[in-house]
Amino acid sequence: MDLQPYLPVILFILVGVGVGVAPQVLGFVLGPNRPDAAKDSPYECGFEAFEDARMKFDVRYYLVAILFILFDLEIAFLFPWAVALHEIGPSGFWAMMIFLTILVVGFVYEWKRGALDWE
Repeated sequence: MDLQPYLPVILFILVGVGVGVAPQVLGFVLGPNRPDAAKDSPYECGFEAFEDARMKFDVRYYLVAILFILFDLEIAFLFPWAVALHEIGPSGFWAMMIFLTILVVGFVYEWKRGALDWE
């Protein structure tokens, strides 16, 4: 059984694991360790994590998260469009320009409404 054809795959896996693990190990070993209360405290959405589970909190955190996901997914459509731009021609170009115009109008509307402001 000849394993020679699998050598590039094995090398790819080894290099991928090395690139993923080596910086973490180097950061853990060589990085400074100066803990303080502010760095060790959990912060996710503006309130302490270990309080009453029934406390009220600002719903704007979720609005900003939903807006981020919405605009992030819409921007993801630009990648396949850019790759296939030569094949789709001028009609595809102008369709994307209309899409981007709608995206920008929606973004400006949300900005003017204050949905992106955090107090």
